[in-house]
Amino acid sequence: MSSNDTYGPRDLIGYGASPPDPKWPGGAKIAISFVLNYEEGSEITPVNGDERSEHLASELGPGAKPIEGGRNVNIESLYEYGSRSGVWRLLRLFKEHDMHLTSFAVAQALDMNPAVAKALVEAGHEVTSHGWRWVDRSGWTEDEEEEYVRKAIKSIKDQTGQPPRGWYYGMVESKAGARSRAIVAKVFKEDKLELKYWSDDYSDDLPYWIRYPGTDEAEEKGLCVVPYALDTNDYKDGSHNSFLSPDAFFSYLKGAFDELYREGQAGQAKMMSVGMHCRLVGRPGRLAGLRRFLEYVRGHDGVWVATREEIADHWKKTYPYKG
Repeated sequence: MSSNDTYGPRDLIGYGASPPDPKWPGGAKIAISFVLNYEEGSEITPVNGDERSEHLASELGPGAKPIEGGRNVNIESLYEYGSRSGVWRLLRLFKEHDMHLTSFAVAQALDMNPAVAKALVEAGHEVTSHGWRWVDRSGWTEDEEEEYVRKAIKSIKDQTGQPPRGWYYGMVESKAGARSRAIVAKVFKEDKLELKYWSDDYSDDLPYWIRYPGTDEAEEKGLCVVPYALDTNDYKDGSHNSFLSPDAFFSYLKGAFDELYREGQAGQAKMMSVGMHCRLVGRPGRLAGLRRFLEYVRGHDGVWVATREEIADHWKKTYPYKG
């Protein structure tokens, strides 16, 4: 392990064969967290001072190549679709169904389109941090990353009226991942802000506690991990081109929901995360599959659609950190 690896030993056991009853509000059999990743405008481009263009997570799929030293205006316009059209289509859909989501918001992207931040807040959605920029942070020093964490917090507070309560970096290929949780936790603690949850984790279907990074056992302070998911996620359409029809996206989400709902009926309730990107599922053909899923969810009793902050608050109340 490198010297900046602050994660500690791996936990391959978790809750094992006897996961706790989450006791979701109202006796719900499943909790669903819809997550809208808002990144558009913060991606790699010489317009943002970068040495090359973006090539990840667009309609061009895995065949896209970065342009060194120049702009890829096609990629730029594909991202711009998310901020110009896709985000508004998604917000209308969730308003129709009276459901709240969590936005993993890249701070620089919100700065570039303040109307999106305003709309998210007015609709009652949670805005939490997706970092300062949507880039691989492997080249940042620890001091630089700490500076960008503070910039992200300030930006989100300026745009929404309150600092983020959770954190999700994404960019899973980043070599800086093992140090980032401790850096984020340190900044929140030093600035006397509450970091309610961490979501750079894919290891479970339920939240769980870790000791708050940088504290010792005597402090008895925990950090709630609210796991995310990459399978029930439209990101595949920007990397693998997996969901080639509305039916395919709906069918996969439905399959995940049905299995988890069945577990909930059997007394082992879980949570489900659905990841969305404005430039991907914000396209009409993909949105049709998402619309079908929301309608399907609404047809079931015992479903708690919640923000990630609500899930973290519930977990803290139901299963307080015990060290």
